[in-house]
Amino acid sequence: MTGLICIPEADYLKRVKSAAALAGKHGLDVLVVNSTEADYANVRYFSDFWPLFETAGVAIAPSGKAALMVGPESGKYAADRSKIPNIFQMMEYRESADPSYPEFKAAKYTDVFRSIGVKGRKLRIGVGGYLVSNPIQLEGLRECYPDCEIVRADDIMIALRSVKSENEIACIREGLRITELATQEVIRNLKPGMTELQLVGIAQKTIYENGAEYEGLPMYVFSEKSTRHAISRSTYRKIRKGDIVQLNLSAKVCGYSPSIGMPVSMGKLTGRKREVVEFGLEAHRWTHAQLRSGVLASDVAKRFIELFKQRGFYDNYLYGPCHGTGLIEVESPWMESNSEYLLAERMTFQVDTFVSTETFGIRWETSVAIRKAGAELLSQPVGKIVEIDV
Repeated sequence: MTGLICIPEADYLKRVKSAAALAGKHGLDVLVVNSTEADYANVRYFSDFWPLFETAGVAIAPSGKAALMVGPESGKYAADRSKIPNIFQMMEYRESADPSYPEFKAAKYTDVFRSIGVKGRKLRIGVGGYLVSNPIQLEGLRECYPDCEIVRADDIMIALRSVKSENEIACIREGLRITELATQEVIRNLKPGMTELQLVGIAQKTIYENGAEYEGLPMYVFSEKSTRHAISRSTYRKIRKGDIVQLNLSAKVCGYSPSIGMPVSMGKLTGRKREVVEFGLEAHRWTHAQLRSGVLASDVAKRFIELFKQRGFYDNYLYGPCHGTGLIEVESPWMESNSEYLLAERMTFQVDTFVSTETFGIRWETSVAIRKAGAELLSQPVGKIVEIDV
């Protein structure tokens, strides 16, 4: 295990100041970003606080003052963890079991906004993390500010989080180092008769032993038919001779959550399985070769689709060649045929090549950072086709 790699405390303050400047530029009186336990990224980005059971939010004024908002049970946890010392416990951020806490004196949005210097009643409130903001939070804002205008502010968070610092890239690289160790350990132990879940357990043990703070995603090992699933969960199914086994493993470091995905064959690859595995690897390598700063994302996505068509795999296509990665393994921006943005230096992506047939599927996946000369691979190259002698 190497020394602890993390985001320096000063970086959190810089992020708040950058968000405050963008809030002012967008004509907002206040920016509110919300997060859940599963999608914690926006709140952790500013505070390093990651909610458990409850939800959380950060309010930022154009002046640069900020406050962390947590549920009734997270006050001491937040005080010990948060880089933002101004903390409020609020009913709007309570857990989904909906306790009433009749004896608890909760703060309101008016208290929060007053503490960061936001005045007036007819406010223009930007909400980031809009898709994970729940109705109770939005109702709380309207109850405190009946004349407010609530606008989606996800574009501010995308602008802030899309281009990474070198400290962020270092966390991603460390997560991949640990994930590689887990991948190697799973392959060493992979044999017929083991269940998918037993193999996930081996990966979990390995990442924690080597410095991960958590899984970067709900890690999975799929076998045979379930490898067709783009999103799924591992089961008690036993691995069999002849199976395609799909690994997607991930280690979280200071919140950053890259993953590595690769197919493994239980025996010699032949026929259609070999064709699909080899085409997926070809498409994966092709994508990596296209990526550099200044390239239009939609051009890469459109040509990726053409590659599927030319090789006779268009019916097996589901989504574009890359998605952003960082505090969440899948985050904006996506790389799709309608993605009209230019790749910029220090954007980070998962090169995620998924090919699904009616009976099995495969995914080759790892992380890159965009540079002027191309895409820097942040892990060891994936691409060695693993065939286990059974």
